[in-house]
Amino acid sequence: QVQMVESGGGLVQAGGSLRLSCITSGRTFTTYFMGWFRQAPGKERDFVAAISPSGGTFYEDSVKGRFTISRDNAKNAVYLQMNNVKPEDTAVYFCAAHYGSTYYDADEYEYWGQGTQVTVSS
Repeated sequence: QVQMVESGGGLVQAGGSLRLSCITSGRTFTTYFMGWFRQAPGKERDFVAAISPSGGTFYEDSVKGRFTISRDNAKNAVYLQMNNVKPEDTAVYFCAAHYGSTYYDADEYEYWGQGTQVTVSS
């Protein structure tokens, strides 16, 4: 079966860094967009970053210059390097895979991980 497992979340002070990993199995996702979304309590699941099959990257405005998405197609893995984190980055972070190209829309993603908690203290 298809699985996507996030790791790397935790508690970090504002200004610090985290690197989230998403390891997939059960399907080859090299032809899919891979995305990161986040959800805070009481809020919608919001787009954070996405990367195309060819490596093009896309970011939500508030994380530009701070976060970097990357993928390793040989490992069917996707990563999110989070630098200079802020308290408003606190959320559960999900990785997801989308067969099409509407990378910004959570409703279009076919596969999801269970999420990893990121908490940023001030």
